[in-house]
This record gives sequence, structure tokens and C-alpha cells, in this order.
Amino acid sequence: MAADEIAVIGGIDTHTDTHQAAVIDTVGRHMATEPFSTSPAGYQQLLDWLRSHGEVFAVGVEGTGAYGAELARFLTANGITVVEVDRPDRKARRDHGKSDPVDAYAAATAVLSGRAKGTPKSRDGIVEAIRALRVARSSAIKARTQAINQIRTLIITAPAGVREQFRGMPAVDLIDHLARSRPTGDLADPACAVRTALRRLARRHRVLSQEIADADAELKALVTRAAPQMVALPGVGPESAGQLLITAGDNPERLRSEASFAHLCAAAPIPASSGRTNRHRLNRGGDRQDNRALHTIVIVRMRHDCRTQEYVARRTAQGMSKKDIIRCLKRFVAREVYRQLPRPHVMPQHLQLTS
Repeated sequence: MAADEIAVIGGIDTHTDTHQAAVIDTVGRHMATEPFSTSPAGYQQLLDWLRSHGEVFAVGVEGTGAYGAELARFLTANGITVVEVDRPDRKARRDHGKSDPVDAYAAATAVLSGRAKGTPKSRDGIVEAIRALRVARSSAIKARTQAINQIRTLIITAPAGVREQFRGMPAVDLIDHLARSRPTGDLADPACAVRTALRRLARRHRVLSQEIADADAELKALVTRAAPQMVALPGVGPESAGQLLITAGDNPERLRSEASFAHLCAAAPIPASSGRTNRHRLNRGGDRQDNRALHTIVIVRMRHDCRTQEYVARRTAQGMSKKDIIRCLKRFVAREVYRQLPRPHVMPQHLQLTS
């Protein structure tokens, strides 16, 4: 760094069409703020603007998993240290107000103070591909569930002739029968209209089932390719492994230890003692979907894994409840999963501010 060049820290408040950028120096003085468009040209202009104020030490970006995802990738690719910044809490907003420049300066100040120090997900590898496919699969599952629920509801309220025909029919047979049906008659007749609606819903259910099956095949191949050792763990299937990979990201080196991964998975024990009660519980923060994946793995192991069954029997004999045993097992699984996370990147050394 030249003698007349100062170190600066950037902060960016991200939005759909524009990103508000701000610059402060290493003692926290506000230097400048400017909006930039969310386009490749806008990203380059933002980077040039930041560098025009001095050597960029780091940039705090709010919303690296949403509006700021592509900007974070762009800055990282250009050698800028990107720090993930949470939005200010409500008390801070009440004390300092709310505007795009205020939020941008707050992001930069959070980096300077050390309050924000998380490394964002790189979102540039196979895990990001898995996440995109799982988004479509998840919505297809929700739509399929909605379709079968609507079929059941229509049958309940249908005229007696229709209701009695399909009462108690298993879901697979019901979908197959309705999809092959050919209703005829006047649509003004409620019975004909119900049969027509049921046929459409059944065909929608079939299409969604095929879409889910295709997604499952694609995800199984990708997850196995990304983390074959994780999938080989007892009770860990492609669905659970995919969720765990998404939570860790393409750069799991950003997680400092297996304890931080457990905290991220809402599987880190915290004290929950009071009076004569001395116990711990799992932290309810973190990714709830990841916690659900750990729960699924634990339940499968309790049913089919001999080692887990022996552990459950031993802890039960010691007087521990089933709920607490599951909590302990979640923590064990988080430790095992962390050791099998793929680590394709090298974690950069954390930079220190120098005067």
C-alpha cells in the first residue's frame, strides 16, 4: 500500500435493482455512499468506486444469500474479502433510523467492530446446484400434497354417488382410477363437475410425482458425487445429505470447528438448568431444516443401527429420557457429518487491521 493510500472498509445494503454502497476508514469515519445498479456493469463500477477511496480491506455485504449473492461472488472473484452481515436488530433501527445509506454504513461499521465476521457461502459449486434442484423438488412435493388433499376434500363434499364410489380407496389406486377416468355430461351438474375436477387433480398429481422422481434421481447422483463418504454413513440418505451439504455450503472451511457446524444445525447443547434441575437442551437457533435432517438420521439409526441401539439401551438404563437421548445422538451425528464434509477450497487467513 502506498504511503498516501489509506485502508478502507466497505458496506453494502443490497436490493433487487440497486445496491447502496458506503465507505468508512479504519477509525470509523464516514467517507462516502453511492447507489449502483445490480448488473455486471454496476458491480464493476461499485468495485472501482470502492478502490478509488483507498485499499479495500474488506466489504460487509447484507443479504449474501439473497439479493447480494451475485455481488458477493463478483467481489470474491476480484480478490475482495467479503464478510456476511446480518441486518441490524430492531433496537438499532429505532436508535439510528432506517435508510439505505444508514444500513450501508452500518454494514461497514459491523465489519470494523468485529461484530460481523462470518464468511458467506461461495455458492459456486456442486452444492449450489443441489440447492437449486432441491428448491424445485420441495415445491413439487408441496403441490402434490396439496393436490391429494384437494382430491380428498372434493370426495368428502361430492354427491353421494361420487363419494361412495371412492370412499376408502387407497391413494395409489385412487389417483390411477381418477387419472384414467373420462367424465361425461353437463358441467352444470355438480357430480359431473366434481368428476372433472378430480380427474384434473389426479393428472396433476401424476405429473408432479414424475417430476419428483426425476429430481430424486438427479439429486442422488449429485449428492453421491459431492460427498460419497457422507452418504455411506449409517442412516444418511441422499435427501438428508443434500440438506446438510446445503447448510455447510460449497466452502465448509468457513465453519471453524465441528462445534460451529452443530450450532448451525441447531444441535449445540446449551444449559437449561433451574433450581434442582440440572440439564442441557439443544439450541433452538440455527437451520431448522438441517435439524430435521439430523432427526431423521437419528430415528433411522435407532431402528436399524446396532451401535445406536446399544447406546439408547445404556442411556435409558441410566434414567435418561428418550427426548434427551435423541438430543445427544443429534450432536454425535453432527460431529460425524462435519468430518465427512467435502473441502475443495482453502480457507483464507483472517486479515487483521493494521494502523
